[in-house]
Amino acid sequence: MILLMMIANHLFSQKVYHEKYRPQFHFTPFNNWCNDPNGLVYYNGQYHLFYQYNPFGNQWGHMSWGHAVSKDLLYWTHLVPAIKEENGVMIFSGSAIIDSNNSAGFGKNAMIAIYTGHTDTLQTQNIAYSINEGKTFQKYIHNPVLNLHQKDFRDPNVFWYEKNKRWIMSVSHPNEHQIEFYQSSNLKNWVSLSKFGPTGDISGVWECPDLMQVPVEGTHQKKWVLFISQNSTMQYFVGEFNGQYFINENNTPTILKQDDGLDYYAAISYHQSPYKNPITIGWLNNWNYANNIPTTPWKGIMSLPRSLSLKKSKDNYILIQQPIQQLATLRTQRFDYKEGEKIDFKGNVFEAELIFYPAAKGKSGIKLAVKNNHALDIYYDADKKIMCINRSKTNASFSKTFALMNTASAPIELQNGQLKWHIYFDNSVVEVFVNDGEKVFTVQVFPDENETGIETYATTGKIKIEKLTIWKMKSVW
Repeated sequence: MILLMMIANHLFSQKVYHEKYRPQFHFTPFNNWCNDPNGLVYYNGQYHLFYQYNPFGNQWGHMSWGHAVSKDLLYWTHLVPAIKEENGVMIFSGSAIIDSNNSAGFGKNAMIAIYTGHTDTLQTQNIAYSINEGKTFQKYIHNPVLNLHQKDFRDPNVFWYEKNKRWIMSVSHPNEHQIEFYQSSNLKNWVSLSKFGPTGDISGVWECPDLMQVPVEGTHQKKWVLFISQNSTMQYFVGEFNGQYFINENNTPTILKQDDGLDYYAAISYHQSPYKNPITIGWLNNWNYANNIPTTPWKGIMSLPRSLSLKKSKDNYILIQQPIQQLATLRTQRFDYKEGEKIDFKGNVFEAELIFYPAAKGKSGIKLAVKNNHALDIYYDADKKIMCINRSKTNASFSKTFALMNTASAPIELQNGQLKWHIYFDNSVVEVFVNDGEKVFTVQVFPDENETGIETYATTGKIKIEKLTIWKMKSVW
């Protein structure tokens, strides 16, 4: 079965993965709609990526869990949907674990998915198990394992808490802006421990929690980080977890965001992998226009895998996100440009590193996908001391909402007068890692095939380029 699927994948990929706007080194499904990553779990040399998937169409609906596997987080093999909608119950977001101690009784090293079962009037927490490394799943006959008889109660994320020898679940009460923590010894019987929230950004519903330990740079210390998604953006909190309560230690009124762009949501982590640091993957879209983006036969992109660490900044901890180092293996032809040299590179599938001294006043930056009076504008505003990404001069004909949501910005501190931007452009999505991952901006853009130019500029004074290197990137498909 798996061999036949791999052959079919190869044959199908000769026709698919070359469409207009199709990313070449980001994960996308063969066809149809996808959103939140689910069940990120590593086992026996393979990374499993489950995700919200509509087997029947290219818009949201009929949620099941799609499934793909990879040995390196770059090249993916598509498998059949893992857990399917049945009897009117959709399979909403959740997590997966390897039950190495057979605590649930399904077998040693069973892969167990914990997910929300959804109907129009009820959301409950359920489990399904696999005894063949995720190839097929069986739903637990006594589901649900947690039912509060509520319409909105979702997105369970589970990990093993070694100190108490218990499974810990974080699950969302979306409208109350609360995350509730539960514990269990067997994944079947759950006891409430505490609630966190409301705090921080409560402008939208809270979804997709993930609680994980993240190392602090330059120390042997780790802190607990809680991810929460709300409406069309994300926030995080840093503190301690004692097996019952999460205590937020970042005493700041500022909302701490994983991504300051417009298209990053529902990121969760691989809690265990060969990496020292947690690796996260998010969904690159925005609920305000997600169904309307002009991609076919698929809709939905996963982010590049990001390695997480923390950095002490004044009295707070900030999240550092870096693209995984294996991405460098996709580089092909290299182009280096000096100060004042014309950029003759053309393309929208590339990686770039730009280190520059912005002009003392006005805007300094880079324009991508340039032509036909169109461009994606990424710049630093010296007067406001912010970085901005502006897609108002790119194609937005497919959605009035997309056209209105065209700019994202955040305060940025220069480092010895410099800015460092690490840019990944992949046909219809751009991820910009700023100052070695202190900030990240992600946006979707939909340029025409000939809109491939690159320009640096300053509106007042002069931009001084320290380094500009561009690599063409090969396809993982």
